Amino acid sequence: MEAISDVKVLGSWASPFVMRAQIALNLKKVEYEFLQETIPIRSKSQLLLKSNPVYKKIPVLIHNDKPVCESMIIVEYVDEAFTGPSILPTDPYDRALTRFWAVYVDSKWFGSLYGVVAGKTNEEKATALEGAISGLALLEEAFEKLSKGKGFFGGDTIGYLDIILGSCLGWLKMTERLSGVSSFIDETKLPGIYGWSERFSSDPAVKELMPDIEKLAELVKMLFAK
Repeated sequence: MEAISDVKVLGSWASPFVMRAQIALNLKKVEYEFLQETIPIRSKSQLLLKSNPVYKKIPVLIHNDKPVCESMIIVEYVDEAFTGPSILPTDPYDRALTRFWAVYVDSKWFGSLYGVVAGKTNEEKATALEGAISGLALLEEAFEKLSKGKGFFGGDTIGYLDIILGSCLGWLKMTERLSGVSSFIDETKLPGIYGWSERFSSDPAVKELMPDIEKLAELVKMLFAK
């Protein structure tokens, strides 16, 4: 097991992107030190500025004093740097498909989800809501193909796409709370994603990292108010 002093994560409890690094480390059973950045980030720590001088944002993984930035890159680094169950598929085509959908989650779907609450007009919020719902329908189809009848996108165990999408589940529930949407993940319309979300959230590598929804909602309301 890697010594805790050799692995650090700079982040915030509220960030789904930070959560990805933590889940990956938990899956590999790597101990790490979590260094909390203030929220909202008014005064960024010197360690953060030094470790990520280009983007100046979290998460940052520091391994043996070497920083690794950007959440998806961090997950891939953890998969390659530490022993334990594989996070990315070993088959090149499956790996390519997994990366494709991971990029979709970050570049398109999460932006729609964020817009449900952050939209400046009712029209913007309605468009974002439509995008978030239709995106989940696409991810339901992807789950059917990638899981191959098993419990996770990664098969029998949590894998790369599970981490990327699953880290957003807390924000999904928070968005339901603030927007009045009864449920984004309907058991009858999205049976695959529904069952997957339950398994993912209760996994030992994830359970303790899931944010408190009330606390998260209050934080987001405060940030929008400012």
